[in-house]
Amino acid sequence: MNRMTRFLMTLLAMALILPSCNKGEGMGGTGTVQGFVKLVHHPDDDYTLTPDTVNAAKTDVFIVYGDENFFGDDIETGADGGYRFEYLRPGNYTVYAYSTLPSGQKVAVSETVELARGAVVQVPTLYIHDGKAYGTSVVKGRVHASYYHNGSWRGEGWACEHRVYIRRVGEEVPFDDTRVGPDGYFGFQKLQPGEYEVFTASDDINTEIPDFVYQSITVSEAGHIYELEEQFEVIINV
Repeated sequence: MNRMTRFLMTLLAMALILPSCNKGEGMGGTGTVQGFVKLVHHPDDDYTLTPDTVNAAKTDVFIVYGDENFFGDDIETGADGGYRFEYLRPGNYTVYAYSTLPSGQKVAVSETVELARGAVVQVPTLYIHDGKAYGTSVVKGRVHASYYHNGSWRGEGWACEHRVYIRRVGEEVPFDDTRVGPDGYFGFQKLQPGEYEVFTASDDINTEIPDFVYQSITVSEAGHIYELEEQFEVIINV
């Protein structure tokens, strides 16, 4: 056997031995890690705070092998929100997808599972959010109007299309405004916990000069609907 033949045989032996020695997590096995991703949709202009959960189709899912600091592979979910990582060796695997906060920041939602040789492991469903109203609260109220013309009363009713403002306590400038609906209600959505002032204009009967009336409210936690203690009573000159 010449030197070149011995060298080639040594390389072949190493190629056969090394894979069998590598028993850590990763590709090269017969196991499968699979699961589903659900998207919790929080639509704007929905003051019920009732989310709609749908299949998260075309969503990137990542898998981490063991305790590595970076993902080893990624895949896109199908129409049913399902994904499947195949040909894995035994060990621990972390699967994650990204959830979006109202600020636009993305955070990872993950689950870790243990995979036996040749097994199929079902990962607990990953629930991700689409931002928008997620993690926020709603403040709602109502505006009732008395209508005057040249100092004479002309009737009363819900102040449809009347503008209402909101600002943080301690600030001068409102950060949002909205108009009253036909039933007198208005709402401010996507509010983080904090102290707020809600205000709207009310006219002076004689001078017809508008002034503002205020109500304060505390949003103590996310995911709730807060209603002002009293409805606004305003005067509108027509």
